[in-house]
Amino acid sequence: MKLYIIHIINVILFVSNFLIAVEFEHSRILQLPDLDFYPGVLTGLDILEEMDFELLSDRKIAVLTNQTAVNTKGIHLLDLLNQYKNKVTVALIYTPEFGLFAQESEHIHYSKEENDLAFGIPVKSLWGEKFKPEKDDIQDLDLILIDLQDPGIRYFSFITTVTKVMEVASLYDIPVIVLDRPNPLGGVVIEGPTVRPKYQSFIGYHLVPIRHGLTIGEYCLLINETGWIRQGFTVDLTIIPMANWRRSMLMDDTGLPWVNPAPDIDNLMVMHLALGMRLLEGTNLSYGLGTGFPYQIIGAPWVDGEVLIKSLHQYDLTGVTFKKIEFIPDSTSIFNSYPRYKGEECEGLKIEVTNLKDFSPLTLAITILSVTTRLYPHQFQWVRNNYIDQLFGHDYLRIFLAQERNPLKLTATWTHDIIKFSQFRERYLLY
Repeated sequence: MKLYIIHIINVILFVSNFLIAVEFEHSRILQLPDLDFYPGVLTGLDILEEMDFELLSDRKIAVLTNQTAVNTKGIHLLDLLNQYKNKVTVALIYTPEFGLFAQESEHIHYSKEENDLAFGIPVKSLWGEKFKPEKDDIQDLDLILIDLQDPGIRYFSFITTVTKVMEVASLYDIPVIVLDRPNPLGGVVIEGPTVRPKYQSFIGYHLVPIRHGLTIGEYCLLINETGWIRQGFTVDLTIIPMANWRRSMLMDDTGLPWVNPAPDIDNLMVMHLALGMRLLEGTNLSYGLGTGFPYQIIGAPWVDGEVLIKSLHQYDLTGVTFKKIEFIPDSTSIFNSYPRYKGEECEGLKIEVTNLKDFSPLTLAITILSVTTRLYPHQFQWVRNNYIDQLFGHDYLRIFLAQERNPLKLTATWTHDIIKFSQFRERYLLY
């Protein structure tokens, strides 16, 4: 059923084509009326749609997006823009890591073939050979529109790609509109250390904790207002916020369609686990890629599952249980065609989350690493030139575990980071 009642936004927001917005120094936030009468969350895309895409009227635009850009009915942004192609000229589509359609979803009604024919425009990846737009592609644009679902976890590269787009847009004075979406992990809890400048990378581009609790709109506002774009540049930024989202909401509380933000994350439980288990990418442990249970299975050919589980039971790890498992990693995924220990018999454990709100994924991952380094000092390795330091944000995790200290005490080392970041982000919170 069309959200026709929300058309009151047109009347309230537009009077003689004047946009009502809250102004920051370099950014503006579209102000919405009270929409509490609507029983659910509306994303920035839903709001833009109900405004008949008026902000894009007579503009030549590029779109940075992927499969997650759907409205409340699961219809993709590109399908919606196709309905307004007499009003809006889409000149180019940019995609982040994993491409435009990292994984098909029953919620997505978008037909790739139909829309390729409809738009007749190139789709360019900002991952791999080129990480930012080229001058020749964007210098004649009127606007760049961004709609992505960020997982809310620092390891993922989407925010870095968004920042790269903002950097280039600032160089050529091209306005940017960001359509806000929920943080799937909610907006209250902050976890993990802040990246130290020495360890900044594409997976830690900004100085934020591993779990930052920001929506993509809030994150872009913070980046723009604090000069986090390279060389302190700013961009003409407009954010179209959500309606009815509360910081306490997890993704499953919003009523919005779930679309996998990455190929190996197909539900909220796996997303929570990824917050911690992605640290294992910096080790020679398998964390389930190529098994059908990514981030749920931990092991290696040299691990004894029973011994590992018995050691973990010495710690008070709430909200999870473990069971011994034997597995052989394999993969047909084009995104991970050769997972660690592919074709080898492995043993380890499978994690079962019993309460999403009662366990710490980072504490769990660090405890697993601590136990494994002590049980298997000759087999366990940090890999890829201490890649763990980029994932974690500095080298203290390696040092802490080398000293064989209690892993449950490591969380205290980032308490100051969390307090400081919580105060720092306060001015940029929209909800």
